[in-house]
Amino acid sequence: MKNMNFQGAAGTKVLAFDVFGTVVDWHKSVVREVRSMNLDVDSNQFALAWRAGYMPAIRKVMSGELGWTSIDDLHRMILDELLERFRLTHLTEVEKFNLNRVWHRLDPWPDSVEGLTRLKSRYTICTLSNGNIGLLANMAKHASLPWDCILSAEVFHKYKPDPAAYLGVARVFGIDPSEVVMVAAHQDDLAHARACGLKTAYIERPLEYGSLQEKDVSPNADNTLHARDLIELADLLKC
Repeated sequence: MKNMNFQGAAGTKVLAFDVFGTVVDWHKSVVREVRSMNLDVDSNQFALAWRAGYMPAIRKVMSGELGWTSIDDLHRMILDELLERFRLTHLTEVEKFNLNRVWHRLDPWPDSVEGLTRLKSRYTICTLSNGNIGLLANMAKHASLPWDCILSAEVFHKYKPDPAAYLGVARVFGIDPSEVVMVAAHQDDLAHARACGLKTAYIERPLEYGSLQEKDVSPNADNTLHARDLIELADLLKC
């Protein structure tokens, strides 16, 4: 299904990227880190459980149950709960801190750096992630991600899917929301972006949750563009 094309993206000035799962492979990176620590747990299940705690934690902030809390701190709250659940009570504080920082060291998908570099030649490319700025900057350094700008929910003190995050991109660059394309591997993220007037590009990441839990990556005709990866997105946008 390739009814989504370059003409639909005409007038685009900024590409705003979701990061976790779209640009970087969080599952493989976390699994590798857990295995390297010889924790004697199912590293796949540990990684999935850690990620599964993400949206419930975000909702606590959005509902006001928690005050503004960075993703680093939310990840640590989830991690502390997981260590209890998986009966990993022997880790030192230094080990816990370093494990939590694995989210700063996520590896890119194989196509990400080349794809972003090509897209950057024609468009301004930025993050639009719930990750905090320090995390995203460290990740970019680790993974050689060539962002023009790092935008985070931290800038707006509103986590996606709050409209303030999506509209904040247009406000930062002084452009209309229709001149922004939100790029993500998550249809719900893109639906919220469209509701704010942004164009949307879906990126297939069938193995985001690992090879044992392949994800449905069927096209959605509501998206402006649909690409297998960021290199194909660059092809579609003639970069």
